[in-house]
Amino acid sequence: EVQLVESGGGSVQAGGSLRLSCTASGFTFDDADMGWYRQAPGNECEPVSTISSDGSTYYADSVKGRFTISQDNAKNTVYLQMNSLKPEDTAVYYCAAGRAYCSGGYCYCPGLGYWGQGTQVTVSS
Repeated sequence: EVQLVESGGGSVQAGGSLRLSCTASGFTFDDADMGWYRQAPGNECEPVSTISSDGSTYYADSVKGRFTISQDNAKNTVYLQMNSLKPEDTAVYYCAAGRAYCSGGYCYCPGLGYWGQGTQVTVSS
């Protein structure tokens, strides 16, 4: 059974930091492209950051320079270090070995592939 278990969400003031963790099981983690997505109320699902099996990374423009994705293959865990958090970072964050489901020009989380249950990140001003 595939499982992605997230932890590390919570509430923080603007300028603060959080680290999200996602531990995977049930598939070959080393071969997987992993990512963090988020969805805020009224907004579509957006990719925040991804890391490919070859180690290449992607960051949304809105988080570049503030967020860092990393993974520990020995622990089957992917991390998202979030610094200098802003109120607009408030959302449910999902870990995924997959991608958002998009239809009619709108994208949804959870999407296709394997997804965690989501963890709430709330940033207050």
